[in-house]
Amino acid sequence: MVAKPTQDFAAVFARLKHILQKYERGVLNANPNEPGNYTLTGPASELTRGRDLWFGAVMIKKNYVSYHLMPIYGFPDLLDGITPELRKHMQGKSCFNFKVVNEKLFEELAELTEKGVQRFQKAGLLGSS
Repeated sequence: MVAKPTQDFAAVFARLKHILQKYERGVLNANPNEPGNYTLTGPASELTRGRDLWFGAVMIKKNYVSYHLMPIYGFPDLLDGITPELRKHMQGKSCFNFKVVNEKLFEELAELTEKGVQRFQKAGLLGSS
């Protein structure tokens, strides 16, 4: 089955963006926040070698919508216990690709994102918890 990129991908993007938008407050800001490209970044620090902290992003690509979650790149143990179904959507160390909305997987991804926020806070990347 071939996904319809404009319609299906827009729905997937909107749902995944909603997961990240919950954290658009305090030190995390959307930059950019445009159709098909939403990125959350935090402030530069010594820990990030003077670069903005890239927390996560949702991007519409040619064949899928990607959800990047950088805390799992830095703390791969966050992936311990994720379902095989979610793992099937992984590409690389910190990216998940989707073609259709899957509420069960998106709920699991939302929980993983929350754990990532907590881990970044604990590491001092988002301020103290």
